[in-house]
Amino acid sequence: MKKLYLVKPLPIGVINPLIYGHFSEHIGGVFYDGIWVGEDSSVPNIHGFRKSLVEAFKAVRPSVLRWPGGCFAETYDWRDGIGPRGNRPTRINWWYQNDGRMEPNKIGTHEFVEFCRLVGAEPYIAANITSTTPLDIRDWIDYCNSPKGSTEYAKLREANGSPEPLNVKYWGVGNECWGGGGNMEPEIYAHEYRKYAMIMRNSAPGLELFACGPNANGWHWTERFLRVFDTSSRIMNGYSVHYYCGASGGCLDFTNEQFYHLLSKASFMNHIVNQTWNLVCGFNCQNQCPLVVDEWGCWHPGGSGPTKGYNLFEQQSTMRDALVTALTLNIFNNNCEKVKMANAAQLVNNLHCLFLANKENFIVTPTYHVYDMYKEHQGATAIKTAFEQETITYKNPDNQREEKLAKLSVSASVKDDALLLTVANLSLTDAEDLELESVGMTLGNDADITILRNDDVHAHNTFDAPDAVTPIQKTTKADVIQVPPASVVTARIKLQ
Repeated sequence: MKKLYLVKPLPIGVINPLIYGHFSEHIGGVFYDGIWVGEDSSVPNIHGFRKSLVEAFKAVRPSVLRWPGGCFAETYDWRDGIGPRGNRPTRINWWYQNDGRMEPNKIGTHEFVEFCRLVGAEPYIAANITSTTPLDIRDWIDYCNSPKGSTEYAKLREANGSPEPLNVKYWGVGNECWGGGGNMEPEIYAHEYRKYAMIMRNSAPGLELFACGPNANGWHWTERFLRVFDTSSRIMNGYSVHYYCGASGGCLDFTNEQFYHLLSKASFMNHIVNQTWNLVCGFNCQNQCPLVVDEWGCWHPGGSGPTKGYNLFEQQSTMRDALVTALTLNIFNNNCEKVKMANAAQLVNNLHCLFLANKENFIVTPTYHVYDMYKEHQGATAIKTAFEQETITYKNPDNQREEKLAKLSVSASVKDDALLLTVANLSLTDAEDLELESVGMTLGNDADITILRNDDVHAHNTFDAPDAVTPIQKTTKADVIQVPPASVVTARIKLQ
């Protein structure tokens, strides 16, 4: 039995609800036959949005939703997505060379914001600075946020059905500018950021602007960007970081070594967060650069999803992906004084998705269940945990070198006189009994337990078997929490 200390007098900080955010790009089946089925569809819908998805997504309390990309944003003109849908132009999608699909622009600014309102999320727009001018983005902000009747764009918005402002607060100043977003050098992007941010900030009050940070642990990008940014007026409210733990084996076909290797890659997020934050602190930019991990998740080879490759990058979500999700969210909780926002990529029919949908079919994935289990962390105060950590030894399947992986991932928070403890057991074979020892608070006698696991870590939900991986709930004594192998466990305990 392992003793787990829960130390309330050592709060880490408040877990920003924005950490429990999501990402929706115009790629593959994310929007078309995913989120959007159309108002005339036989599939039950709310103003064209898949009703089952709206209801399930709303239930996990999504805080923010990023759009329209990703890489799709690099050539997106917002004017293509306004006005009567029948009059909107069809354009080449950024991903056309991958799947041959054009972009019909049935989903534009109004539809995106309406979807956000339906599910209770704040809209976050990734602005295209690769192929548009600062004036183009200024005009988009004007269209979204200017008061009714105040400008020509506000009048145009009203003519298109939205008299009142859309109130889009969060704006990304470019996307992956080290890659598809212009393939820039960091110094060049720093100057571009300063130019665009100055115009954008002057377009509407209360905006929060996020700069493009590194790919994974690209410390050189951060260091070189901040050297230039440090001399500017520091118009910034967040610093974006992207990290995908790449494939280890197939999405559904993986060995035990590949299972551990992917989890080890996921745990690297902790290093990325702390390394990037240390550089931010070195330039004394903590106030301007809270971290915004606005793309993260597993990136497996495509083709494992229901459409068998028709939807680009569509993949299943197994218990292994659920563990990656739990591990990553625990990392964000435990670094909540550094991380302001995090958006899992992507929402449906794609990478690391919460949902799979096709025509009348719709299911939630194991990843979805983790978000549901963790949602009470939002707005809670994260507290320190302490325990004797053991490691798992495995062979890296790429080079056969012996490596180690921490066995347990844990985070805890307090809100509304209750403790939420979330644990991911990464061991395929060993259960853990955690004896809780609280410091600075008194735990109640009972714990409401939720367990997500399956005897087979390859298990996943399908249209034919939608509940192959689903959580079970029970009430136990709060003194000892049992955590089965390869499982995600949450315990909610009232405080006395």
